[in-house]
Amino acid sequence: MNMDEKINTHLLSVWMETKRLIMIGGKEGMLFLTDEHLIFIHKTKAKIKWWQYAVTRQITQMIKNKQTLIKHDGYNENNLAEDLKDERNMEIHFKDILDVNQEKKIWGSVLNLSYVMKNKHKKCRFTVVQDWVKYPLKEPTKYLEVNWEPFIQKICIKK
Repeated sequence: MNMDEKINTHLLSVWMETKRLIMIGGKEGMLFLTDEHLIFIHKTKAKIKWWQYAVTRQITQMIKNKQTLIKHDGYNENNLAEDLKDERNMEIHFKDILDVNQEKKIWGSVLNLSYVMKNKHKKCRFTVVQDWVKYPLKEPTKYLEVNWEPFIQKICIKK
């Protein structure tokens, strides 16, 4: 992430699954669109109380209007730069994105992503989650139906 890069979109409670032959498990985190990157943060230093409040507000907004182009107060570019120091988080430059599309499922909406990282072709999918089960492993139980189209357009315009 560049010093002058700004956060355009910030989504919480996002479930990311890597597409491979056997898809078991995933990761919960935050999905960002900046001026030049798509970023998925699953290891963050954000406070739990802030996270819980922001997720509740996001779910309420998304149930009403299905909008994915939102930002949250209390987390800014400095927080994002700090979280990106952890190499387990994912940062993809728009030019490395090969394909991005949305898919409607019975249970919710999916953002499919195909990209190149370290000279390897990879695929993953993102969904916004409304509810979780925490035992024995954290897994989504209820997904939201959202409109990924404006999100996709922002990526395609910048490529």
